[in-house]
Amino acid sequence: MQKITLTLVTRRTKENPNHHLWNNNGTWWAWASLRTSEGQRFRHRFSLGTSDLDAARRKRDRILNAIAQNSGRIAS
Repeated sequence: MQKITLTLVTRRTKENPNHHLWNNNGTWWAWASLRTSEGQRFRHRFSLGTSDLDAARRKRDRILNAIAQNSGRIAS
């Protein structure tokens, strides 16, 4: 079985501090695009478990930074 690695594909802008975020019925969610070593892309969505926008931004940043630091080492 071939090992497939995942890499974060992201674009963050200072003009839009809410990029990668959306509010779903009072709870903030985030998404990240990932690319496999075979070139396929998919979007992963996850709840941030908070209704507070500032807390959601901090959680999003922490999660996206962790994914970015491990890009290429994440195996599926």
